[in-house]
Amino acid sequence: MFQTITTQAITLAAAALGGFVAHLLHVPLAWMIGALAATAGLAWLRPVGVHPTIRPAALMLLGFGFAQTFDGPVLGAVAGAVPALVLAAVGSIFCGILVVPIMQRMAGLDSRTGYFSTVPGGVIVMVVLAQREGVAIAPVTMAQTIRVITVVLTIPIAITLLGEHGSDTAFQAVRPAIDALGLAMLLPAGLAVSLLLRRTGLANPWMMGCFALGLALMVSGHMPSGIPGWMIDMAQVGMGAGLGARLTPDFLRSSRRLAVASVLSTLALSVLCLVLAVGIAWGWGLPVTAVMLGLAPGGMPEMGVTAKLLELAVPLVMGFHLTRTLLCNFLVGPIYRGARAVRLLR
Repeated sequence: MFQTITTQAITLAAAALGGFVAHLLHVPLAWMIGALAATAGLAWLRPVGVHPTIRPAALMLLGFGFAQTFDGPVLGAVAGAVPALVLAAVGSIFCGILVVPIMQRMAGLDSRTGYFSTVPGGVIVMVVLAQREGVAIAPVTMAQTIRVITVVLTIPIAITLLGEHGSDTAFQAVRPAIDALGLAMLLPAGLAVSLLLRRTGLANPWMMGCFALGLALMVSGHMPSGIPGWMIDMAQVGMGAGLGARLTPDFLRSSRRLAVASVLSTLALSVLCLVLAVGIAWGWGLPVTAVMLGLAPGGMPEMGVTAKLLELAVPLVMGFHLTRTLLCNFLVGPIYRGARAVRLLR
């Protein structure tokens, strides 16, 4: 027990130090990328471990952080973009289909495993859906994990290099003030809602529970407190440490071929999704960089944090990712079978 606690403490300390150094160097998404890099490096030198409460706590803080970017008018603006959100969700699945042959050939997978390993529906969601379809979950888990890590290490830097910060005023809400008493009431309430949602089997109850509660409070004008910036930074450290702790030598050596295929297919998928994002942004008159983050094949928390740090229409980015996650639950299976029927997949 003591050894486990010591390992977790050393891992978290290394992650925080890595995040701080990346922050000093002005690295995009500094606290998360720095924590990821430091934890992954440590994993090659000694055992690492992240306490199982760290990720849920980080997701709760991020859920509230994302919710405080909404208000009534912003929610209306996102609702007005629903056709674009649905098109993007379906389009990103088809972008995944176009990349499946790369994954198949390079990793030696069958079309079903390649499909569930490539479609950007979220790590947990795609693993659950793959399991329902009778697909081996080990390669899907590894490929989807590497996909998220690859996107975290590339897309924020690419968006930053574009140099466009600040969002469309239609997607900007007045942030609530920080209030210690309000925060002390808000966090336990978020935990209670998240625990209730967890009983439903929702893939990400921690973030979604706090996001739903925060959204209701923001829209009704009763948000008791905003989330301090340092809490968002620490949430990034927790997320980065969790991702970095997966990159152990055993994990990467277990299938080098699949690891390389996952990285290259993710880069190809990212290009396709970014091209689609430009078209959708132009067609609906939406901020281009925000739509790019909305269609990026990374995880919702990671892309949401990037949008928040760059002030790139967080509600719109969240809308894209929420819609994709929701529709993937219903469409991934039927689209796969349809693609097989018309020989898009073999």
